[in-house]
This record gives sequence, C-alpha cells and structure tokens, in this order.
Amino acid sequence: MLSSLVLALCGATLSYAIPTIETAGGKFFTSDGKQFFIKGVAYQLTENDPLIDTEQCTRDASLMKKLGANTIRVYHVDANADHSGCMSAFADAGIYAMIDMDTFDTYILPNDPWWNQTQFDSFSKVMDTFHDYDNLLGLFVGNEIIAINNQSLAAPFIKASTRDLKAYRDSKGYRKIPIGYSATDIAELRPWLQDYLTCGGNSSENIDFYGLNSYQWCDPTTFQTSGYSGLQTQAKDFPVPIFFSETGCNKPGPRLFNDQPSIFGPDMVNDWSGSIIYEWIEESNDYGLISYGPAADPTATGKDVVGGFTRAGTPTPVSPDFDNLSKHWATLTPTGISKSAYDTKAVSTRACPTSTASGWLVNGNVALPSLGETLTGGYSSVPSATGTSPATPSPSETKNSVSGSKEIAGMGAGLVGVMMVFTVWF
Repeated sequence: MLSSLVLALCGATLSYAIPTIETAGGKFFTSDGKQFFIKGVAYQLTENDPLIDTEQCTRDASLMKKLGANTIRVYHVDANADHSGCMSAFADAGIYAMIDMDTFDTYILPNDPWWNQTQFDSFSKVMDTFHDYDNLLGLFVGNEIIAINNQSLAAPFIKASTRDLKAYRDSKGYRKIPIGYSATDIAELRPWLQDYLTCGGNSSENIDFYGLNSYQWCDPTTFQTSGYSGLQTQAKDFPVPIFFSETGCNKPGPRLFNDQPSIFGPDMVNDWSGSIIYEWIEESNDYGLISYGPAADPTATGKDVVGGFTRAGTPTPVSPDFDNLSKHWATLTPTGISKSAYDTKAVSTRACPTSTASGWLVNGNVALPSLGETLTGGYSSVPSATGTSPATPSPSETKNSVSGSKEIAGMGAGLVGVMMVFTVWF
C-alpha cells in the first residue's frame, strides 16, 4: 500500500513538471502566461505507435533537445498502449506532443465522408489515453482530409468532429486541450478552408488551432518570392493559432531552413505560432533530420528494419540539415506577448465563405452533420456571425512546391474528389 502511494505521488509530481498549453485568441500560451511558439519535428518512425518504446524515446528526446525542438507531432498511436515512459521522457526534455486522433480505419473520407459512433469512440479513446499528460499540446481531428479542391464538401464533417470532441472533452472535465486540424496547402482552397473552420461565431464548433502542411519555401528563395507573403496576408489577425504543421522543402537540397527567420521573425511572428519540420527519421524521401544507421536494401528484413531503413537505435544527425536547423532555432527566440497583456479582441472574425468557381463548394455557414450522418443530398444554411475575409489569392500565387503531406501514410493524399452535396437531417 505504501509503495503504491509513493508511486502515485511520484507520478502526480511528474505529471505537473511542465506547464500545460492553452489557446487564447490567435496564440498559444503556457499555463504560466507566456506565449508559446512551436519548434517541432514530425515523429513517426514506422506506421506503428512511436510512443511506447521508452528507451528509444529517451534517446531521441535527448538529441531533439540539442536540436532546439520543443514539440513532436505523432500521426498514429495505439490508444490501448502505455505511453507514460515516452511522454515522461519528452516532458523531461521540455518537449510537447501534438497527436492525430484518427487511425488507418477511422479517418474522415474526403469523397464519401461520414461521422459515426465508431469514429467518435476511436478518437475520444485517444483523448482519454493522453489527456492526463501535461505535455500534450493538442489533438488533430484530421490530416489533409481535403487534398484537392473538389473535396471541400467534407469540411462540415471536420467541423462536426471538432464539435463533438470538444463537447466530450468538456463533459469529462478534462483541461481545455486544444483540438484542431492539419490542412494541405492548396492554393485553390486558401483562405476558404481556414476561414470556414473558424467562422460562424460558435466557438464550440470551431477548431482551436489550424495547421498548414506547406512546402512552398524551397531554398534559395525569399519571403516574397516563396509564397509565404501570401500565406501571411491570409493569416493576418487569424482568430485561432495558425502554424506550419509540416514544412521543410528538400528541393534542391541540402535543406537550409531559411524560412525559419521569417516564421519566427518580423515577417510572420505576430500571426504565426511556429513550425513543425518534416521529419525526424531519414527515409527514402530524404526528409530526415537523423538516421539510425546506413540505408539497406529496400527488400531487407530484420529487427527494426522497414523499407530499407533502420527505425530504432542511436540517432545520428543528418549533415548538414540537422545543424542548419539547429543554428537557426538557437538564434530565433521570440518572447511574444504575455497572456495578461494580450487582447483577444484584436483577432478578426472570419465570414463563412461562399462557394467559388475554383472549387470551394460549401456555401456559407451550413448546418453541421450530426453523429451518425453521411454526405448524401443537399444542405441548408444557418445564421452566421459577420466578419471580414482576408484577401483572396491571385492567379499568380505561388503554389506548393511539394505536393501534399510527406507523412508515412497521408490519409488525404492522392484520393480523387467527386462533386457531392451535403445533407443535414433534422
């Protein structure tokens, strides 16, 4: 009994060893009132859960700390597994986790979307598993569900899942864990998707943050010529935190990461909350910051070898990419604004966008699907809060230099869209 009590008390102490993160207006803040900027890396060693091997997490967390990272993004987890060792290892290194709640068989489909009890139960189970870790920064309801412009009628299902999971979070008495979405960078859908997911005036339905998977900045380039200036225009005074949930173009290579001074400097820092670099492990796509050993034959098999690459062991920096990023992050330390001094009314209220010829198909503030609903016939609109939309992209706008997410099994990428109409059942 005594030993159990001691362990419980120790666990409670560890649980509160790092400030929690919350959102207010367009910014992230720590629980002690300091603005938080994401310096993250995508961390998915295989298609399986990377947060169950404590020894591996400890090795990786140590090197991530030297890199200057304070956040990891994990795309797939096993809600039934024990994550305490890994979450503690990352917390000890000052590193937060952003976790996708969907799985390979529960993500919202772009062409034939539905939102049902099975999906809800699976998503909420991930929340149940991770809510108690103070270094849980946020949860994604989806990654690149909409990958091409004529899939935009799936957007109400993204918003419906957000509504139901925020309601579940609050009903369970969990802290206000931020819940958001990670989007493909599609010129034809900017800024309509980000505006739609934050419009309507009902915070219980809107995302708490918006991540953009963008590979526009390919060195050598500049803030103006890369397309980042257009992204900044569309993010001006955005009502929730906006950040790069994937970035790090590797064309032509090596990666210089010269976009980081713009993200964390005067060009963007007042509106953007940081970036997550794709990715931690070196694979055939050449996006890795580290490797666990030399590449093997793609058909090779063995312990921790998948696709010709070792997926565990001692991480070794990939040169010069690792050092290039580390040097930037070491000099980029914005303090931002304190929560007590921040006026949340300074953000803009986004109008719900109307449908466009370029492919945005949701016309205004449509009524959201209920749990158990599938996209079928027509849709109906509901009253919306008024707002001012930012400038729309011009035909000459820089498009994404890399097509879509590089994530190991990007759910939205490559699926073909069809024209659909959304029905709300009353």
